[in-house]
Amino acid sequence: MNDDVVAAVASAHRRDWAQVLATTVRLTRNLDLAEECTQDAYAQALRVWPESGVPERPGAWLSRVARNRALDVVRRETRLRRMLPLLVVDATTAGPGDDPGGDDRLRLIFTCCHPALGREAQVALTLRLVCGLSTAEVARAFLMREPAMAARITRAKRKIAAARIPYRVPAADQLGERVGAVLQVVHLIFTTGHTAPAGPALVRRDLTDGAVDLARLLRLLMPGDADVGALLALLLLNEARADGRRGPDGRLLLLCDQDRSRWDAGLIAEGSALLTQALRRRPLSRYAVEAAIAAVHAEAPSWERTDWTEIAGLYTVLGRMWPGSPVVALNRAVAIGMRDGPQAGLTALAPLLDEPALATYGYLSAARADFLRRLGRRAEAETAYAEALALTGNEVERDFLARRLDDVRAAGR
Repeated sequence: MNDDVVAAVASAHRRDWAQVLATTVRLTRNLDLAEECTQDAYAQALRVWPESGVPERPGAWLSRVARNRALDVVRRETRLRRMLPLLVVDATTAGPGDDPGGDDRLRLIFTCCHPALGREAQVALTLRLVCGLSTAEVARAFLMREPAMAARITRAKRKIAAARIPYRVPAADQLGERVGAVLQVVHLIFTTGHTAPAGPALVRRDLTDGAVDLARLLRLLMPGDADVGALLALLLLNEARADGRRGPDGRLLLLCDQDRSRWDAGLIAEGSALLTQALRRRPLSRYAVEAAIAAVHAEAPSWERTDWTEIAGLYTVLGRMWPGSPVVALNRAVAIGMRDGPQAGLTALAPLLDEPALATYGYLSAARADFLRRLGRRAEAETAYAEALALTGNEVERDFLARRLDDVRAAGR
């Protein structure tokens, strides 16, 4: 098969999956059928495009094929015995996003984030359906095993069908109780794209750009909500540094090695202004604290002048707001190591070594490896880098870890 066609289909999957699926859901009101028809459209692209060529508007082509496939199924299943119950839209209680010009992605996210579902099921289902992540990628985002995540997603889809959950943005008086789940989803979409779980790209721009777009849509929908503003601030402050994360040779650059002139000053200013507004509200949300951490990094004039005391303190606050989060504890330990030295960092990391949720989390091993390398404990650093390499699927990160591992081995010869 033509490699260019395969690449074009893969690009269309990253860019257009959510819109194709959302368009098909609008027609079928059935998540399982819509997902099946969307997958069929991409499979047909692999068969047809090598002969006909890649269309000028791949997303529109895919949407049309998925829609036609769905119409064929609906017509053939005249008594609907093989279909799950319809997702009903009640025109008398339509939400603010149900006008014809509304964004289908918001409707789909609010459907997936219905309170009838548990919070983790809401996030997992949205990542799978709205973002088109594989079940394995969703499982990695949750630090879970793939079979358990597959079962969770299947149960969530069945519950949506059985409960006849409507495909719409909720009414204004319901937004407050529903938006928390949506914010968590948008945040996880961004973090998943910020460093892709696997593959050759460091960043999945389709996910990061899509998350920022959704956060902006939510800001328009709920301009007075402090949590929405704080989340948008967090995403913008992180996105502002995206272009500095790789060097001219494409290799990963750590924060200490980045050219800060490549950071987007406009996004930093916009994010900082939103953060200032969010910090005036009480109680603070965890997104506001995370955005404050991102702002310390983004506003530091140099690596050497980064205020690690403030960062460690903010992670302490975040840990109280988000108790039991092993990733927050890991980031706090790293900040302590940057503030007080590598031995202090290792001491802070030690309690996390027996944390089950971090058993397959490569960043824990990578953090230990860096502290051990800086202390000159080469044999232990070599083992830790090898562990991190085995647990990392992103090829850009793997290249970085492999080079660090080679450097440690060479220093020991």
